[in-house]
Amino acid sequence: MPLSKRTTASPNRSTDGAKDKKTQLEAFTAGAAPVLTTNQGLQIPDNHNSLKAGVRGPTLLEDFILREKITHFDHERIPERAVHARGAGAHGYFKPYKSMVQYTSAGFLQDPDVETPVFVRFSTVAGSRGSADTVRDVRGFAVKFYTAEGNYDLVGNNIPVFFIQDAIKFPDLIHAVKPEPHNEMPQAASAHDTFWDFASLMPESTHMLMWAMSDRAVPRSYRMMEGFGVHAFRFINARGESFFVKFHWKPKLGVHGLAWDEAQKIAGKDADFHRRDLWEAIESGNFPEWELGVQIVDEGKEGELGFDILDPTKLIPEEQVPVQIIGKMVLNRNPDNFFAETEQVAFHPGHLVPGIDFSNDPLLQGRLFSYTDTQLSRLGGANFHEIPINRAVCPMHNFQRDGMHRQTIPKGRVAYEPNTLGNGTEFRVDGGAQGFQSYPEQLEPPKIRRRSPSFDDHFSQAALFWNSQSVPEKDHIVAAFRFELSKVDVPEIRQRMVDNLAHVDLKLAARVAAPLGIKPPDPKAAAGRLGFRDYRITSKVEEDPALRMVGRPGGSARTRKVAILVADGVEAAALKRLQQDLTDAGAQCKLVAPHLGTVSTSSGRQLAVDHTFTNAPSVMFDAVLIPGGSESVATLGSMGEAVHFVLEAYKHCKTICAVNDGAQLLSTLGFSLGKDLEQVGVPTPGVLIADARKVTDGQVSQDFLAAIALHRHWDRLNVDAIPA
Repeated sequence: MPLSKRTTASPNRSTDGAKDKKTQLEAFTAGAAPVLTTNQGLQIPDNHNSLKAGVRGPTLLEDFILREKITHFDHERIPERAVHARGAGAHGYFKPYKSMVQYTSAGFLQDPDVETPVFVRFSTVAGSRGSADTVRDVRGFAVKFYTAEGNYDLVGNNIPVFFIQDAIKFPDLIHAVKPEPHNEMPQAASAHDTFWDFASLMPESTHMLMWAMSDRAVPRSYRMMEGFGVHAFRFINARGESFFVKFHWKPKLGVHGLAWDEAQKIAGKDADFHRRDLWEAIESGNFPEWELGVQIVDEGKEGELGFDILDPTKLIPEEQVPVQIIGKMVLNRNPDNFFAETEQVAFHPGHLVPGIDFSNDPLLQGRLFSYTDTQLSRLGGANFHEIPINRAVCPMHNFQRDGMHRQTIPKGRVAYEPNTLGNGTEFRVDGGAQGFQSYPEQLEPPKIRRRSPSFDDHFSQAALFWNSQSVPEKDHIVAAFRFELSKVDVPEIRQRMVDNLAHVDLKLAARVAAPLGIKPPDPKAAAGRLGFRDYRITSKVEEDPALRMVGRPGGSARTRKVAILVADGVEAAALKRLQQDLTDAGAQCKLVAPHLGTVSTSSGRQLAVDHTFTNAPSVMFDAVLIPGGSESVATLGSMGEAVHFVLEAYKHCKTICAVNDGAQLLSTLGFSLGKDLEQVGVPTPGVLIADARKVTDGQVSQDFLAAIALHRHWDRLNVDAIPA
């Protein structure tokens, strides 16, 4: 395969670098053909019958066509990833907003006119390939940049910190959270004894546990979650100056999560919920976008942060070091083949370009070994970089040779360096100034197997996260801890965990402990256990709004899914106006009815039905519209599925708009139109009871869209009393 041209080079080249990767992949892409052949190109005359000794006789061993087909099928599966096995991916591009030459010489961060192709893979961490999308878990957020200087991989998560401080504990963490080995249960869940036994004995995990019990661990969509590089990296500029950097991906659609009850139900109703959401958004032209942000700390000033920047259980508060937005990423193309691209893509935090380097974060240092090692096992050998999705688009040349599945055909007799036989002159790469240069950091002796005392504060940033949450978000965190620990059979483990939480916030710990059948939290007991460190930093920030999800700016109804509940006799006028206004604002409206086909409006018009209550329950939608029409409302009101649909949407704090007698479906919640339609208002957050006469002026649509843009109305009262 000829080497592709460079992707992000001089300003004189084409600015659409994403086409280079697409063109490269097309050379390996096969489409439909008019004939069927063996892998050797031999045309197959019959793909329905094996070769037999007579029509009722035994199959013959000489049937090489059968043997090739069955043998290939038997070897189609490869080992799944040890972690991040469940995922979804997409192609796109990245463009910087401005040159970052002051901080880094990385070429793809210099020219706002140049697009760098990317492939992104989102994933859960703990579950297997066949697990559900909406489990409570960290989400992987890995980006492969195909740059002119080689592939650069930013391999992060949707949470900016991690459970452990040193990579040597990673196997223990994953063994603890995976299904328990004696019975292989539970799948894709941390709510079991071995995980919480480990976590309760590892106070360093406390900060990450706060994030994992928050709504960040049950995102509404991959398109609506942040991404983080987690570790501190280095930017190196052309003068050799170093800056510590933390990477952030900020979604243009905002940061939103599901209700926990909703997430569990979606896992059963549509295990592919996040995959489907990403795929359908791209197919419909609603390309997801994120902005790349960086927090930059000058070399030598990291000590002023108040904590150790190398500690992966710590974040840099945005109130302390603001995020600089430096570019954007757009995902605009779905893979042609899931296995060939999403499953075979190989990320590695050690895939760098000049101008970006590692820090001494001990978790990052271990990842530099682990990622290559796992690809060798998973993808069959050392040549996984030659798989099309992993190929760089810039020229590649070295003297690595052979191995399983080698594709490149190197010419000539030379496979070593230095040499003179390659082109008649001496070729030597020995201490040159070009290419990647590791930062010449001064290291301090001695060689030692110890943890830095600067890593010993395990609770201050957990408390910062807790103190930064809104009241509903705190309630969700408490409920999540209660749920998880209620699944733990050993009371001593539950007790240890709430004792640890007492060092975050005593009221938090007491609330968690209340229904768990254990003693009140005892911070002194936690302090007396091995692994506890009695050390606290003096935080320079007491609260950071960037750590919460509720109340953040930039909400929109764009791409939100709105269920319109209809049956025969529905009033069409208000429905049509609201549906048009919602669609114009970018929302996706779907008619949900008792049956597929069509329903008749009160004026005799036929409306095409998209879904039924059976195949599209309320958890598939972000908001609900209930049009008027006495016959339609009477039919829906007599259906348990329809009533449950509305009650469940209300319980999950979604926006509901009922027009005229559509409000009858809310009667069990205490809502009604009343005698005077002019007096109709907004009786509870996110519930609009509208007069059809006011729909035509657009105000109802505006109010509905504004409520949808808030995502959820978590301050809605008494939702736990709703029987749904």
